[in-house]
Amino acid sequence: MINLVIMAGCLKPICTENHVSANNFLSGIIAKPARKSLEKEKINSLVKLSEYSEKELLQMHGFGKITVEKLKLYMKENHLSFKNY
Repeated sequence: MINLVIMAGCLKPICTENHVSANNFLSGIIAKPARKSLEKEKINSLVKLSEYSEKELLQMHGFGKITVEKLKLYMKENHLSFKNY
């Protein structure tokens, strides 16, 4: 019985072994639905993100005023900003 308990502690779930996260861009900054929208648009850096306006981002799935404000603050900390019209 003790051997089974020791073995169970060494096993990993199959889903974590096979799951590879391709992009962690902005992980911990914005929610996953918004990050997936950026990934779909091939926006994987702050420089690429700075080519978009706030209005354009608000039209993407997962983006609302709070998400855009979080991004605006994060970009400001990194000396970038959204595109202005």
